[in-house]
Amino acid sequence: MALLATRQQWSEGTATVAGGAFPLTAKGSDVTGVPAALAIVGLAALVAVFAVRRAGRVLVAALLTLSGAGIVAAALLGASDSAALDEQAARASGDTSATVHALSHTAWPYVAVAGGALILLAGLLALRYGRSWPAMSGRYERDGAPRVRRKPVVVDPDRPEDIWKALDRGEDPTGA
Repeated sequence: MALLATRQQWSEGTATVAGGAFPLTAKGSDVTGVPAALAIVGLAALVAVFAVRRAGRVLVAALLTLSGAGIVAAALLGASDSAALDEQAARASGDTSATVHALSHTAWPYVAVAGGALILLAGLLALRYGRSWPAMSGRYERDGAPRVRRKPVVVDPDRPEDIWKALDRGEDPTGA
């Protein structure tokens, strides 16, 4: 939600260029790039919180919480910012002191705030309850001990069940 909101129009206004009014618009990414960057960090942390265990889960949950808080703060600060439109007005008019008139803001910054609040809430929940969540299974992880080689069983290529049993044992039934 926060990532989507940063790609939408956050503000609009008009600049006076050569005696005429010139309409200008600014997307959220023009105003500030922080919410979009933190939304990507938050999405990655949201996935990673289920993949890590113990202290790693607490660290990732803290990162998730901080990214949500950062999105909320940056979007609230950018909601009333006119610097991006002033910069566009200066470029359009060729006058570095040009500013935007009839400035209005849309609701998209507040959608980014809501998305950041959801990420913040997810981080707080992960900090509070994450210790009791089950971790991903380590069933298929190797422990580093050398594997004992077993003598391969002779596989009859005419019997499919022997081929499947060899595959289940981890043997290559096509090898000599």
